[in-house]
Amino acid sequence: MFLKTVVADGRAETALLREMQARAAGARGDIEQTVRTIMDDVRARGLDAVNEYAEKFDGQKPYLVGRELLEQAYSACDPQLLAALEKAAANIRDYHEQMLVKSWEWNRSAGETLGQTVRGLSRVGLYVPGGTAAYPSSVLMNAIPAKVAGVAELIMVTPPTENMSKEVLAAAKIAGVDTVVAVGGVQAIAALTYGAGFIPQVDKIVGPGNAYVAAAKKIAFGTVDIDMIAGPSEVLVIADHTANPTYVAADLLSQAEHDKLASAVLLTDSMAQAQAVSCEMERQARELPRFEIVKESVGNYGCAIVVEELTDACRLADLVAPEHLEVVTAAPRELLPHLHNAGAIFLGQYAPEPLGDYMAGPCHVLPTSGTARFFSPLSTDTFLKKTSVIEYTRDALAAYADDIVALAEAEHLNAHANSIAVRFQEDADDAQG
Repeated sequence: MFLKTVVADGRAETALLREMQARAAGARGDIEQTVRTIMDDVRARGLDAVNEYAEKFDGQKPYLVGRELLEQAYSACDPQLLAALEKAAANIRDYHEQMLVKSWEWNRSAGETLGQTVRGLSRVGLYVPGGTAAYPSSVLMNAIPAKVAGVAELIMVTPPTENMSKEVLAAAKIAGVDTVVAVGGVQAIAALTYGAGFIPQVDKIVGPGNAYVAAAKKIAFGTVDIDMIAGPSEVLVIADHTANPTYVAADLLSQAEHDKLASAVLLTDSMAQAQAVSCEMERQARELPRFEIVKESVGNYGCAIVVEELTDACRLADLVAPEHLEVVTAAPRELLPHLHNAGAIFLGQYAPEPLGDYMAGPCHVLPTSGTARFFSPLSTDTFLKKTSVIEYTRDALAAYADDIVALAEAEHLNAHANSIAVRFQEDADDAQG
């Protein structure tokens, strides 16, 4: 069969899923030392080092991409594509405006005012790959939530390919990117991390990249913030006997075509469905330009697991914690309470994964490799910082003074205790007098 199939027995499916999850570690490889050398050099020598690495790897020094070039790229794009990008941008903006967290205050009791200020980050760097991996949708999905969150300055870096993607530049214009710098690779991440000449240090770096870029972001974390370390793409589909195998096969292939490490998993309570999906995947795959990639990714990291009940499928899905989770069953919403770990959940046969990739509005930057157990999708929250606000009157503080002093003295932090006590020393002196 095109899609290897096992019947869940507590062991066979566990072995398959462990094999799939292990691929992420293999994808990173032993490149961190090379990346660290470049990062350290840029930190020490700034723009001179960036220029040298850019000339070596990009073929030219970094430069600013002017607004005129963005306008030209926009005008040169296919009108139908521009219309689709504008529509996607509007949906992404609408969705993220709905979820935006605002500053708030709360008067717990007389004299006690508590709250939180919520502000967008001052400056964010967005890495956008070049060459064959130039995706304008990723520009929209990263940049628009940042701008909705109130990021003051958004700097996009992208490799200076011979013919820079006009679609990527058009997306940058649509999304409201403030500055575009033609520089790629580790040297771009290093420049954003430490600052290098006309490339300023940012507060956070987001955006996809190859294994070298991912390693650079990992090293950058702590000096600046990052979104996440992305692993290979993955989709998991829960389907019952009512699902259309043509649709399910197409959705599994939509992720398998990403790269040879992509994972496509089917969980079903019907062996007939598993067999039908496998046959349909093979038929459709042979018609795809990226057939060799699909064949390898499905062969190595694709599988169908037949379970007794759909609730068993939900349990396995939670163990995998997939980037994309489709529920294509007679009553998909009934399974939603049983699903806890996923980057994005797609309900029903007319909510395929590419809808989320391009148009629905939620961000397609999602946790991978099981990290959906504790990470969330990129959103406006990614670009916000929150500060607690505390305001008390003298009487309100007095009500807690003895308790604070007791806690501080129990921790042998006498200066902490004194900070409270000195404010009421006159009261103590009056009482003694």
